[in-house]
Amino acid sequence: MQQHTTCPYCGVGCGVAATIENGVMTGVEGDRAHPANYGRLCVKGSALHETLGDHGRLLAPRVDGREVSWDAALDQVATRLAAVRDEHGGQAIAGYLSGQLLTEDYYAANKLFKGFLGSPHLDTNSRLCMASAVAGYKRAFGADAVPCNYEDLEEAELVVLVGSNLAWNHPVLFQRLRTAKQRNPLMRVVVIDPRVTDTCEVADLYLPIAPGSDARLFNGLLAFMADKGKLDAVYLERHTQGLDDALAAARDEATTLAGIADDCGLDIEALETFYYWFASQLHVVTLYSQGINQSTSGTDKCNAIINCHLAGGKLGLPGAGPFSITGQPNAMGGREVGGLANQLAAHMDYHTPGAQALVTAFWDAPHLPEEPGLKAVELFAAVERGEIQALWIMATNPVVSLPDADQVKRALAACPLVIVSECMADTDTLAYADIVLPASSWSEKDGTVTNSERRISRQRGMLPPPGEARHDWWIIAQVAKHLGYEEAFEYSHPRDIFVEHARLSGYGNHAGGIPRLFDISALSDLDRNAYDALVPLQWPVTAEAPRGTARLFETGRFATPDGLARLVPVRPVTPEQALEACYPLRLNSGRVRDQWHTMTRTARAPRLLNHRAEPYIDIHPQDAQAHALVDGGLARVFNRWGEARVRVRVATSQRRGDVFIPIHWNAQFTGAGRVGTLFAPLTDPLSGQPETKHGAVACEPLDVAEEATLLLAPTCARDPLRSDDAYWARMPLNHAQRWQIASATSRDWLTWCAARFGVEATLWCEDATGGRLRAAGLRDGRLVWWLMVGPPSELPGLAWLDARFGDAALTDEQRRRVLAGSASGEADTGPVVCSCHQVGAKTIREAIRRGDASVDALGARLACGTQCGSCIPELKSLLEEEVAHAGTDEALETA
Repeated sequence: MQQHTTCPYCGVGCGVAATIENGVMTGVEGDRAHPANYGRLCVKGSALHETLGDHGRLLAPRVDGREVSWDAALDQVATRLAAVRDEHGGQAIAGYLSGQLLTEDYYAANKLFKGFLGSPHLDTNSRLCMASAVAGYKRAFGADAVPCNYEDLEEAELVVLVGSNLAWNHPVLFQRLRTAKQRNPLMRVVVIDPRVTDTCEVADLYLPIAPGSDARLFNGLLAFMADKGKLDAVYLERHTQGLDDALAAARDEATTLAGIADDCGLDIEALETFYYWFASQLHVVTLYSQGINQSTSGTDKCNAIINCHLAGGKLGLPGAGPFSITGQPNAMGGREVGGLANQLAAHMDYHTPGAQALVTAFWDAPHLPEEPGLKAVELFAAVERGEIQALWIMATNPVVSLPDADQVKRALAACPLVIVSECMADTDTLAYADIVLPASSWSEKDGTVTNSERRISRQRGMLPPPGEARHDWWIIAQVAKHLGYEEAFEYSHPRDIFVEHARLSGYGNHAGGIPRLFDISALSDLDRNAYDALVPLQWPVTAEAPRGTARLFETGRFATPDGLARLVPVRPVTPEQALEACYPLRLNSGRVRDQWHTMTRTARAPRLLNHRAEPYIDIHPQDAQAHALVDGGLARVFNRWGEARVRVRVATSQRRGDVFIPIHWNAQFTGAGRVGTLFAPLTDPLSGQPETKHGAVACEPLDVAEEATLLLAPTCARDPLRSDDAYWARMPLNHAQRWQIASATSRDWLTWCAARFGVEATLWCEDATGGRLRAAGLRDGRLVWWLMVGPPSELPGLAWLDARFGDAALTDEQRRRVLAGSASGEADTGPVVCSCHQVGAKTIREAIRRGDASVDALGARLACGTQCGSCIPELKSLLEEEVAHAGTDEALETA
């Protein structure tokens, strides 16, 4: 049986068709009817069914370390929250939510905290993701309203991708853009990014911008448009205000093209080409993401982009507009209900005229705060200072994801009451919880989400939650009832919450004031059957637009008091985390292709770890040489805030002076891989979004005596770590756990493994002179552990060896081959490029050398690139490298 739902990963919001057989999800595919993806799925989405199962799940409530019943847990939550409120007031209670929650979960939490506990301090990890984009839209349009949709990317004549590695972070949308470009040879794509990423594969023009100079670039564009007579005077006169001030600010900064090019680190001809392309096209989409938002001046950067679109009349029509692409599956749903600390509900802010009275009346709320609450970074600072006495964290892992992450640890350790609602049994944040509440996860949760193009979709519950896990909305409602607010939280189904949310969106709307764009009041009468059958649609959804609204601002009227959009004067500033002599490298962070956030879900699918298995740093070859780092070695990266220990990847894709570390790794998978420890707690003054694209660090080689790879059977209950291990990383495989360990001192591995795992070495070979050792321990013919001492570059492909851990006993031939780690004659396939079909780089290179000289030819032979398409840019890079290598060889032969 197939059931339709949505993907829980990025903000594209893809539809998923899941196959359920005998209560088990056996496979997933893209929903061909869903307008976000039309059947496409990325590699993470296509592996969703591989992440399910009860193993590693949180299955029962815990209070002070003891398992308890739900009644006992709910009573403790309510009693302790009430005690804090009675003694310290509602201001001493805070909540920290997540874009992984469904809209119904978010709504219930927002209502409880702000309406009934009297706490304004309810924020969300979307603060780390989209807060600057929200603030930019509100300053320009009067509302947090994304004007575009995905079809605009396909209909544009020019697409500008700035601060977005779309190929890795929103792969399905990237595939839609690639396909549109193939169909329309006149379409141009500009990629603006300090790093050469896989997104550059589709670029007609690549601008390797200096980190932090985006506002300077777009101020220059605004001045250029004015100088060349490319402003839309009619549109500006009828639909905007503020041009003179915005242009004056831009001209103050943008003196000459040469000056702008120098400030932005760009070639002047490439800069002028970009400016001409943008100025001369009407159908322009600028798609921006975390490279813009995650900055101490992120809001200004957003408005610098929006200014250019307003000045040219490049929005409110097909194929045009400033498009903020959301990071999480329901970041927008959280914004709709009021999940940010500076919001009330239904896109109303604390200072929206009449909003306080309206929300108070609708909820019959006894304790609605009068002023906004603390934003994420300042919230955790207040926790450490003791101003927050109770903190409830839901569906997020702030010990890993926030800047100055060690401060978050200190804050949680100091907080008298930490409540964590979580679906997984082991996370960095759970270690600090006084009360742990087991929550449902994807495939179990039932409700709605809103994607980056304002499209509301159903995320359907298809399987029962394991153990005693419960839905977040249910947990919140039950706590509210235990607090005495039963009548206000009498919900029996997520539909009950959704229709209340829909009613609030229309309540008092259009009543003599500025209409609120977020209005889904046409859905407020849905019965349960209609809710269950709800098809994807874009808000506003009103009596006038019952099927939704594809594009905003088509009439040129905006959500401001006079209906005019605002051009905002932007005066660029440099990043606050400045480089120093002792910290000379700029640190950038972001996602990798096959992982999500802190890996609690994606790491449950072993094949998703094959593309990037360990925490790493990308560094330019000259910087690596200057800091004595070698490709494949280990590095200590540090500053005054903290340190990380990571694998070195020497990469020409990096600018000189810049380094990149992914955000995902945490204490469940490595010893010191949290990149959040390296960023200062500096935020945008308007949005409160922290700067995690520009840190200042130093690097040095990690001093180790030896490095080992250890594979352990699931029966090995003990980990292989010692206190003097300088570095470790854990990688789940299909049948074993892989541990990569680098030690400060040498050890007698055979003796140590025998003592640690209770099984002596059955097979081994050693080169004492070269410091190499391979060994295996078997019990009753079954493989228990396998060891290689030496650099990981000498590892064979581990698929064959991993499979042997699933065998009841090794055959004689397998015993002979086990130290080699591969079957006789089996070739090493190299690092995985195509995660869908597990195709390695060496296999691909060999196919290219045999004559498979295109992506299509490689797909026909090896199947790589034929499923989700996420690996296609990397396939093209390998093709280019092999062609260049062949050309070099040919030149040498003829010389």
